[in-house]
Parts: sequence; C-alpha cells; structure tokens
Amino acid sequence: MAAVNRALRVAVTVPLALSSLVGCGSDAAPQPAPVSASPAGPAPAVSAAEATGDPAARAREAVRSLTDAQLAGQVLMPYAYGDAADKVDRTAAAGNQRIAGVDTPAEMVTKFGLGGLILVAFAPDDPTGATNPATNVDSPQQVRALTDGLQQAATRLPGGAPLLIGTDQEYGVVTRVKNGVTLLPSAMAFGAAGAPRLTEGAWRAAGEELAAMGINLDFAPVADTLGAQGSSVIGSRSFGADPKANAAQVQAAVRGIQGAGVAAALKHFPGHGHTTGDSHDGLPVVAQSRAKWDAEDRPPFAAGITAGAGVVMSGHLDVEGLDKGVAATFSRKIMTDVLRGDLKFTGVAITDAMNMPPAMKWPAGEAAVRALNAGNDILLMPPDLAGARDGILAGLKDGSLPRARLVEAVTRVLTLKFRAGQARPELSTIGSAAHQKAVGAAGAAAVTLLKGPCSGPLVTGPVTVSASGGRETARANLVKALQDAGVKVQAAGGTVVHLVGYGDKQTDLSPDAAVTVIMDTPYLLAGSRSPTLLATYSSSPLALTALAAVLAGKAAAPGKSPVAAGKLPRSACVK
Repeated sequence: MAAVNRALRVAVTVPLALSSLVGCGSDAAPQPAPVSASPAGPAPAVSAAEATGDPAARAREAVRSLTDAQLAGQVLMPYAYGDAADKVDRTAAAGNQRIAGVDTPAEMVTKFGLGGLILVAFAPDDPTGATNPATNVDSPQQVRALTDGLQQAATRLPGGAPLLIGTDQEYGVVTRVKNGVTLLPSAMAFGAAGAPRLTEGAWRAAGEELAAMGINLDFAPVADTLGAQGSSVIGSRSFGADPKANAAQVQAAVRGIQGAGVAAALKHFPGHGHTTGDSHDGLPVVAQSRAKWDAEDRPPFAAGITAGAGVVMSGHLDVEGLDKGVAATFSRKIMTDVLRGDLKFTGVAITDAMNMPPAMKWPAGEAAVRALNAGNDILLMPPDLAGARDGILAGLKDGSLPRARLVEAVTRVLTLKFRAGQARPELSTIGSAAHQKAVGAAGAAAVTLLKGPCSGPLVTGPVTVSASGGRETARANLVKALQDAGVKVQAAGGTVVHLVGYGDKQTDLSPDAAVTVIMDTPYLLAGSRSPTLLATYSSSPLALTALAAVLAGKAAAPGKSPVAAGKLPRSACVK
C-alpha cells in the first residue's frame, strides 16, 4: 500500500487543474480568484507516476493496490444528514443510521471508504425535492466547514483519498446553496440572452464560489433540449428548445465551471426534455427515433463533451430510439455504446439518484451491479449504502460484475479526483463585485418583452407589486429594485405588476394586472390578459433588478424566449 498511500495523499494538496480539461477558453472570462491551499505537511516521497503529473497514470498506479472493498467504496456517492461532518443532532443521526448504520457524515465516509458525498437541501417548490429528504447546506461558511470536515475524514482512510463533494447547483428552481452566494438566473434565462460569452463569465463566477465552499463537482449544466410539449420537471432548467443554441450554451457553461476548477456534470443523458413524464415518479418514455435523437438531443451533450466536461449523469429514461424498454441508467447500449463509443466520452459517468423509483425496482445491491455493468462509474444516492456495497462485492465474487469493469470505473473516478485537488478560493470571493457584475449582465440580457411597448417606461404613476402565493421574497425584492430605480411603489391602488413563477397555473394570474411577469418558463403568459407581458425566467435578486430597470424605462428588454409560448412572439421587439 505504500505506493497508493503516496499517490492518494498527494491528491489532497495538488492545485485545482480541471481547466486543463477544457478546450478553448474565453478571454472574457473572469480571472481566477485568490486561493488558499490546505495546510501543507511534510513533503511525501514522489512516485514515478506522480512525477509525471499525469492524473490518469497516478490513478492507474493507485488502483492496483486497492482491495475489493476499497474499490467498492470509491464508486459510492450517498447523501448524509447533518450540517457538520462530525457532530449532528438526534434526528440527523437517526437518518444516517437508516442509510449507513452510522451517526455522522464523517463516520459514513470512513466506514465505507466513500468516493464522494452529495450535499442536499429539501425545498417544497423544487422539482427534485422527492429525492432530497435532508438539508445539510445553509451558508457558505457552514458549507466550507462541512466540506473541510468531510475531507479531513477522508484523510483517515487507507491512502487518504480525497472526496468528490458534489451538489445540484443549477440555479433557478434547483439551487441547493441559496444564502450568501451570487445567485445565477436559470438556464433558460441564459438561453433567452443568447450570449455564450456572458454564460461562460457567469458560470465561471459560480464555479469560483462553489470551489470556495469546498465543492468540487457541480451537477450542472442541464443539457436537455425541450420538446414541443415542454417538460414540467425540466422546464427552465433547460437552456431551451433549439439544439444548436443549447449546444453553444452548454459548452460555455462547462468552460465557465471547469475554468474555476470544479467538475461539470452534463445531465440527464441521453435527454429528459422530450417527455412530460417525471423520473422522480416513474420511468418516463421518450418516444423518439434514433434520427430524431441525433438531431435534437445529442448536440448539447456532444458539445459539452467536446468542451471537456468531466462527468455525465445518466437519466432514468426509456429512450425508445436507443434501447427500447430499458432505463438508460441500466442500458449498456446507451451508457457504453452511445456515450463511450459514439460520443467518445472518456470521463466519469454517474447515475441519477438511485433512490428514484426506476432504480428501486431491484434491491440496492442488484441495482448497483446493473448500473456498473451498463457503464456507470459512480452510484449516486443509493438508498441502502451497505446493500449497494455488499452487492458489488457479491458481484465480484460470483462473476456477475467483472473486476475489470470496477477497476475501470475507479480509475476514472481517481483520475477526476487527482485533477481536482483541494486548493480553494478564499470565502471572500463569494458575492464579490466582479461576480455580481458578471451574473447581473447575463440576467439583464435575458429579460424578454413578449407583449407591450418597445420603448419608454412600461409603467406610469405609482406601482403596486402583487405576486402569486408563496412569492413574498420575490415581491419584496422587486419593490426594492423599483424604488432604487426611482419608481414610486405603494401597497395598493397603483398600476399592478403581477409576478408568477414555477408551478403556477391559470388561476394564479391576475385579471387586473397591467403587467404580468413570469419568473420561470413563459408558457403561462399565453393565457394572460395583461397588456404588457415580460419574462425573466428566474426570481433571483439580480434578475429582478434587471426587470426593474426595464419597467422604469432605463433599459431595454433584449432577450428572446428560447421556447414558444402559445401564439406570442419570442419577443415583441427583438427580431
């Protein structure tokens, strides 16, 4: 184990280098933030593989000395209860006992020799909420302390392998860390802006903030292309309905995230946008031919892979044109023949959450073996951690899981880790003026006027801001932004600007509103009777600041809707 001990120990202090995965960078991207490396210990002896600086060579050397149990641990990436690594309350301890038979996240890491951990947060208005029963993120300071503790626990493992620490920070309706960070608008907002340069700059800022919190894997961007019927579970998480435009946006987002040293994960392969089904409830059917898939769903994934995305996440989807009747996660035709063979992806393939219904039709151990044999390298959120681990070991013993397949998976995982390292920007990077500027520019470029006058203020006289139920924070943020823009706002009796958002229906529209603004997909605007209709695609503070400037007549609305909203134009003013 001496060689693997040295190889894995070095990975804890190697600087972030995921930008080396990316093809061409952008001169417009923000400069790297100042970093604070982990405290250095005595310099370890350097192996030949380490001396070359080649992460893949170091991974191959390391994996040769791992036991079967250690190999199994490296392909597991569960969630945990508790907002600290080694101290949790009774409720969190009970949750961890159910998943892994331990009390704390740190104990989970050391007991199973985990390859990674996903940070989660439950929100009732989140389309992925069903798979996230726990919340262990709050503020940047808390997340940094948690990730520091988790990495410290990982140093106690044989070899001291660092953890992959991931989260779903897509922004928009799926955002895990909301407090104290620079909130990007949704992917659809970037699609409306149609400016990949701005996309890359905003996602570079996001990546730097994630890295400062100790997160080295972001389960973003969403590379799904929306079909004509839309997709309620994807919606504004997608850049839009145009495969070519989406490809440019995905490529820019990958360059931005990975330029900050955080691995990007394309999802949900091979594409979740052409079904109205929700894989959090069952197995959606994507009734596309192979030719249609090649034309509509393939381009954004291919572009992201070309940009150097380190990870691709499978979808629990029955894509009939690729492997009819088999969920993509468990399809070797899709996860190996198409992803590896056709698209030439050489990075890490990770399953969508294994606690979702399509993955729970088998016991945890059998599902683990099936997913690995299909070509996945990491099993995300297995519902029974011991069951998944034991199933992998049993598969090695009875031959149903070839050891070479597991070694291949772990080699990919370790290669990604050796590229990632542990150097981090200072926490003061988060919310910086440079980040606010980069993200604000993208939000301003996204504001779309679908109906109404193309010049001058869109509201006159005092304004009253109303909102559908549960949107008080967005309403208050818009009120403040309007006041800052010089617009008089009063509680009642003014020109009504009405806000609607994710999950709202026709009954949530206001018949008296002079202006209706959608903060999600624009489909609902087709049923509004307001004379002025706007879309921001997001309720982030910076998006609402940009909206206020448009309402006050101080800025134009340059965006174009990346999806059709009934018979409304994509923009009333922009050709």
